[in-house]
Amino acid sequence: MQEEESLRILVGTEGESFPLEEMGTCEAPEQWDFVLVAAQHTQKKQDQRQRLRGFLEELRRKGFHVKEREGQKQVFFGIRAHNSVFELYRTLLMEPDSPTPGVQLARPTSVPDTTRIRIVNFILSNMKTAAGDTFENLKKDGIFEARFPLHKGEEDLKNKWARWRNLARRQPIDDIRNYFGEKVALYFAWLGWYTYMLVPAALVGLLVFLSGFALFDASQISKEVCEARDILLCPLGHQSRSFQPLSSTCTFAKLTHLFDNEGTVLFAIFMALWATVFLEIWKRQRARVVLHWDLYGWDEDQEEMALQLINCPHYQLRPHQHSYLRSTVILVLSVLMICLMIGMAHLLVVYRVLAAALLGTLPFLEYQVTTAVVVTGALVHYLIIVVMTKVNKAVALKLCEFEQPRTFLERERKFTIRFFILQFFAHFSSLVYIAFILGRINGHPGKSTRLAGLWKLEECHLSGCMMDLFVQMAIIMGLKQTLSNCMEYLRPWLAHKFRLMTACTRSHQPCDPQLQDWQRNYLLNPVTTFSLFDEFMEMMIQYGFTTIFVAAFPLAPLLALFSNLVEIRLDAVKMVWLQRRLVPRKAKDIGTWLQVLETIGVLAVIANGMVIAFTSEFIPRVVYKYRYGPCRQGNQSAEDCLKGYVNHSLSVFYTKDFQDPVETEGFENVTECRYRDYRNAQDYNFSEQFWFLLAIRLAFVILFEHVALCIKLIAAWYVPDVPQSVKNKVLEEKYRILRDKMGSSSKSTDV
Repeated sequence: MQEEESLRILVGTEGESFPLEEMGTCEAPEQWDFVLVAAQHTQKKQDQRQRLRGFLEELRRKGFHVKEREGQKQVFFGIRAHNSVFELYRTLLMEPDSPTPGVQLARPTSVPDTTRIRIVNFILSNMKTAAGDTFENLKKDGIFEARFPLHKGEEDLKNKWARWRNLARRQPIDDIRNYFGEKVALYFAWLGWYTYMLVPAALVGLLVFLSGFALFDASQISKEVCEARDILLCPLGHQSRSFQPLSSTCTFAKLTHLFDNEGTVLFAIFMALWATVFLEIWKRQRARVVLHWDLYGWDEDQEEMALQLINCPHYQLRPHQHSYLRSTVILVLSVLMICLMIGMAHLLVVYRVLAAALLGTLPFLEYQVTTAVVVTGALVHYLIIVVMTKVNKAVALKLCEFEQPRTFLERERKFTIRFFILQFFAHFSSLVYIAFILGRINGHPGKSTRLAGLWKLEECHLSGCMMDLFVQMAIIMGLKQTLSNCMEYLRPWLAHKFRLMTACTRSHQPCDPQLQDWQRNYLLNPVTTFSLFDEFMEMMIQYGFTTIFVAAFPLAPLLALFSNLVEIRLDAVKMVWLQRRLVPRKAKDIGTWLQVLETIGVLAVIANGMVIAFTSEFIPRVVYKYRYGPCRQGNQSAEDCLKGYVNHSLSVFYTKDFQDPVETEGFENVTECRYRDYRNAQDYNFSEQFWFLLAIRLAFVILFEHVALCIKLIAAWYVPDVPQSVKNKVLEEKYRILRDKMGSSSKSTDV
């Protein structure tokens, strides 16, 4: 009863508003929590004007002060909630909410802007008028154009953080938290830590890459390839009928050795350990930051229930529910979307096959068809990613709406998981095809697998499939880190400039400084619920590229490092200079994204193990060295242990077995050619060496994954998620509270 009475005192009974005279007393420095914008023409239509006035009247009944200002094209409404709303918030949560952590205030005289904005935004989002109108309904019907909190007091952030000259400067995380809220501050704290941890990964990856340069001309395999002028390779592709000397691939053989060398295995294991250490130390960093903000024991479900009660004192708790029917429908639709993503990868395969057939007719590309197909295929893949990102977001949203999550937080979690899964398949399905399928289902020169019985399937590059994977990774990462970042900055910058120019040509500058400020904020680019979500998703995909196929592209961490240094300032400039102010969100971690990062870490171990085993030449080289080469069975030889490897790795095909005689037109004197595979020369079936290599590859994958996962588990155990100092402070605080309660109880007993 006492709690219900306190609710009535602070909120008032239904239909009752706070006295406007009392609210007028706090109007001295006019500060507004939100600004609502309506089009001027809505004032001329009776029904629209009534609905707008009904919404504003409902706000007044809830204790909001509303101030109206008219521009030439828009009408602006400044709204401010009475402090009693925020006192109720403190009463319900029974905890301090101050920008200075650790300061205990029994009755604070001021409320942080981030708290005010967050609570007012929740009320605006969930409030209904007597006619059943919500803000979103009114916005869809064109009555309201926008709502936003005002940028105010951001000059310090502009000078210390949101400038390109501060590229290498440490981020003011506490200031970001006090202006944009904990969710944004944790994003930048995580991004800063991720960028810092990329430094050792980038250095090691660069060292592995440069170690290939040291052996650029000394590699035995490269020497044999460059000197093999008398070995002819069988024709590749649909149109090609020419036999190419193996020595023509000399340059590509040397380039392949830059990223397909003995250091690749060690680097892949290092990256598995790096991913674990990165996450474990981030958890420790997060624990320190959250304790510093007095949010260690904060509960997001309790926060949402408190906001619901503030908005409506008669709010009824919505219980957890589960529908097997909805879950089945969502599972089926998700699988269908994943199949669509895989189908898009198959379409890319079809494109590459048709492109190879078309480009093979061009005389100037006769010997570079494969390279041209790889490059253009990567560009097409990038365009598919751009298009499917929009499709995936719409589908994930529809699936969430169909499932009807209980709260906004639950909706956000489910949307994050579904959108990431779809994005993962959109980005990586083509890379999986190149790494593990390309060139392995093509048959042999005399009996090639053909698409629709007409076109030969695409082959790996003459220097091996690692070159295809490297080029694909380099182009996609390069475009995402350069073109996407440029567009991410130029699009809002140009949009803001266009809005400013349009506004300047249509209207005169108002004399009222307050109206000027509201119009300035209105002309900034709008933000949505997904503004921060999109930044997180971009970083998750980048993290996937940095870890999952890093064995094929050791320069990925270096590219990610340079990109992130720009990304931090780019996001800062967007948020402070070009966009309306984000609605602050309270949080004590990065949420579902942490599970996404851990999942990527496990997938990276599996993918890199398989790349080394099945895509790289590492296993065939090691097997040849100790089973077939000069150093087999422990023999000491003055010759290089890999001497003869190139000839050993090429199978023989007799040109008389070509099914189409036109394929040998002009090369009647050639009796045999070579191709990359392990097949018998008599019947072209897989040789004993192929099956022995396959067994070794599978054994390596199992061994590599177990060793790497064990290292990850040991590292996770060795580095505690929460520092002991944080645990001790939390323990001391609990002890202090209990001692205080015990002292109070003793005094009351004595009395």
